[in-house]
Amino acid sequence: MAAGMDFPPPFTILEGKDNVSVMEDENSGHSNNLKQITNGKPPRHMSVIRHSMSSTRLLAATDLGLDMGTIDSKLPSDEKPGFLPVYRSGSCAERGPKQNMEDEHICVDNLIEHLGATSDIPSPGSFYGVFDGHGGVDAAAFIRNNILEFIVEDSHFPICAKKAIKSAFLKADYAFADACSLDISSGTTALTALIFGRTLIIANAGDCRAVLGRRGRAIEMSKDHKPNSASERLRIERHGGVIYDGYLNGQLSVARALGDWHMKGPKGSACPLSAEPELQETHLSEDDEFLIMGCDGLWDVMSSQCAVTIARKELMLHNDPERCSRELVREALKRNTCDNLTVIVICFSPDPPPRIEIPQSRVRRSISAEGLNLLKGVLDCNS
Repeated sequence: MAAGMDFPPPFTILEGKDNVSVMEDENSGHSNNLKQITNGKPPRHMSVIRHSMSSTRLLAATDLGLDMGTIDSKLPSDEKPGFLPVYRSGSCAERGPKQNMEDEHICVDNLIEHLGATSDIPSPGSFYGVFDGHGGVDAAAFIRNNILEFIVEDSHFPICAKKAIKSAFLKADYAFADACSLDISSGTTALTALIFGRTLIIANAGDCRAVLGRRGRAIEMSKDHKPNSASERLRIERHGGVIYDGYLNGQLSVARALGDWHMKGPKGSACPLSAEPELQETHLSEDDEFLIMGCDGLWDVMSSQCAVTIARKELMLHNDPERCSRELVREALKRNTCDNLTVIVICFSPDPPPRIEIPQSRVRRSISAEGLNLLKGVLDCNS
C-alpha cells in the first residue's frame, strides 16, 4: 500500500457509541435462490453486565459455501448433506476490576435485515466482533460502529471476502486517524467472525481470541499477537521497533492494534504496530458445536480448552448461549482477572451438545482423543 494513501469513506462514518447487533453472509452466485431469514431479537439489558441473544437459521451447505473468498458448493466427503446449522448467539460484557469499561462488541445475525433489503448482499449472513480498547473507548467504539460497513462497501466483497476484510481493517484504521473529534491516541484490538452459510472467516488483530468447540475439543481460530511471540518479534524488529519487558516500544502489550496513531508513522508506511489482521477460514460441520469469542480478560485466566469444557457443560445443562457467556465471565471474575471482560458464544445447532460416549471394550488400553480433551479441560478448570 502506497505511503500517504487515503481512503475516502463511501458512507457516513459513525463516531458515536451506540450498541449494535449484526451478522454476515457471503455468496453472490446463489443469492437469488436463498431465502431471507427473519430473526427474533430480545431487548438488550445494559447495567454492569451487558448481554444479548439471537438466532438465525442457515441453509443447506449445497446452497451456500465459500473457499478462500470464492463460492464453492462442494461438501467434505465425510459430511452429511442434510445437515442444517442453526445459529444462536449470546453475549456478556462486564467492566470487571478496572475503573472504566473500554470493550465493545457486535452481534449481527442477519445482514440483509441490518443493512437493508436493497443491499446487494447474499443471504443468509452473520457478523460478530469483539473490540478490546485501551487508552480510552474512542477507538473501540469507532471500529465497532464502522468496520462492517467498510467490509461490505469494499470492491472485493462478497466474492473475495478475505481481501475485503483485510482491506476494511486498514481503511477503518485510516478513517479513525481522520476523526478529528475523537482521541486518535486511543487504540483497540479487533476480532471479527464473518459467517456465510457454513463458511466461517475469522480476522484478528491483537490478543482477543476465537475458539471453536468441536465435540469437546478446543480449536483455536486465531493467534494472540503478543510482542514476545516469535513471528511478531521478527516483524517488529524488522520495522525498527523494540520490545521492553514484553511491551512494544515499552508502551503497548499487543503487537497489532487499530488506532494508537501516536505510535504510527504516515498512513501506509510500515511500522512496528500493525493494523493488518490475520485471517483463518473453516468449513463448519456437524462436529462444530459452538464458537467462543473473547477479549484477553478471559484468556488471561483460563485456557482455550478450559473455556470450551465450561461452555459445553453449560450448554448441556440449559442450551442457552447467553447464560453460557455469562458463566464464562463469572468464572473469569472468580479467577481474579484484572481486565474488562467481553464474551460472545455462537451455537451451531438448536440442540444442546450430545453426551460423548466412550465405547466399552474388554481391554481398555487407551482413552479416545475426545475423552482425553474432556479430561484435560476438567483438570485445567480445577487447577
